[in-house]
Amino acid sequence: MFESLSNRLGDVFDRLKRRGALSESDVAEAMREVRVALLEADVALPVVKEFVAKVKERAVGHEVVKSITPGQMVVKIVNDVLVETLGSDDVELNLNAAAPVAILMVGLQGSGKTTTSGKLALRLKSRQKKKVLLASLDVYRPAAQRQLEILAGQVQVGSLPVVEGQMPVDIAKRAMEMGRREGYDVVILDTAGRLHIDQELMAEVALVRDAVRPTETLLVTDAMIGQDAVTLAREFNEKVGVTGIVLTRVDGDARGGAALSMRHITGRPIKFLGMGEKMDALEPFRPEGIASRMLGMGDVVSLVEKAAESIDHAEAEKLAARVQKGKFDLEDLASQLRQIRRMGDMKGLLGMLPGIGKMKKQLDGANLDDRVVARQEAIISSMTVIERRRPEIIKASRKRRIAAGAGVSVQDVNKLLKQHQMMADIMKKVGKMGPKGLMRGLGGLLPPGLGGLK
Repeated sequence: MFESLSNRLGDVFDRLKRRGALSESDVAEAMREVRVALLEADVALPVVKEFVAKVKERAVGHEVVKSITPGQMVVKIVNDVLVETLGSDDVELNLNAAAPVAILMVGLQGSGKTTTSGKLALRLKSRQKKKVLLASLDVYRPAAQRQLEILAGQVQVGSLPVVEGQMPVDIAKRAMEMGRREGYDVVILDTAGRLHIDQELMAEVALVRDAVRPTETLLVTDAMIGQDAVTLAREFNEKVGVTGIVLTRVDGDARGGAALSMRHITGRPIKFLGMGEKMDALEPFRPEGIASRMLGMGDVVSLVEKAAESIDHAEAEKLAARVQKGKFDLEDLASQLRQIRRMGDMKGLLGMLPGIGKMKKQLDGANLDDRVVARQEAIISSMTVIERRRPEIIKASRKRRIAAGAGVSVQDVNKLLKQHQMMADIMKKVGKMGPKGLMRGLGGLLPPGLGGLK
């Protein structure tokens, strides 16, 4: 996410930081490069102009020129202006209304509205213990209503029964009536989209809005839409009135321009980011974290939150107790692999670590993807219990049997055993350091596959 923008800005600021003092011409040159970087990232021109003007105004001030570390001061100013542009505060969903609260999902066809509706329902159910009803108002796209019904089953929330021939406004009214009758806290209404903005689409969404008076109207849009993001956001905001934005497919967007443009143009907050296909891959939008990622400084808050959600604490405590005794067998490694897989996409997770952008070539060379972790799990699963607990007994014939069982080569088995041995040696040293050393050691462990990175 935001890879190209992060790389370009990183290069500009690295040069600034190497200089002992900064003149106004140095700052002006850097701002020209920032301007080009933002335009290449598909940030709308009015947004770029205002952004650069704000940074320039603050960066040529006396406190920067006379600062001990002027380059770092400029980076801080850019970070502050980025946060202001993205919206300085985290904005939660507004659920302060009499139940059932209506949430209207709007956007173009193919933007990810239906999947996002399911993700949002899961988040409200699991995080806020809300009873959620999903209702599809899309009577045009074949099987759209059935798709939402399937998603509702996957995330285990309510689904409005389909009545053939009923039109969107009537479906919305029936959903709200069912919500009241059956004690639902939230009703999520997934509207139909079009391939492009037209008056018919806007009129229909406006009629639904007037019929249910939603507390939230969320514009769902593909982050890779580029410059069209501005037109889309402005049109929906003017004709329908949106209360927030959800950016989808952010994990595939290397540029990041939509995030900066849409917030600035509409004045409406970005509330969520869709980070992948999994139903739990919906993150709250944190302006400070996103600004940090754009500047290659990571987003540790989001990483910690994701870890807290995903890690099995009983399993982690059991591992910590074993490490304290200097023990770390292949069953322990398998446990760690499971924890990593629960946290989601490997490259996405590493992107949240500060400074990881500068290790891009090494990361690409490490062939890091989720399939590597899955393959390592398969190798351990092909071993007997005794082999997992006593890796030293795994010799040539056992390696061949394990490789055949996992569908991998003997070389892959050897790599895993070597990885385990390295980690086991680290764990023995960590165990001797006591509890504080233990926490440092466990916290500093990189996922398998990164052992060779320096």
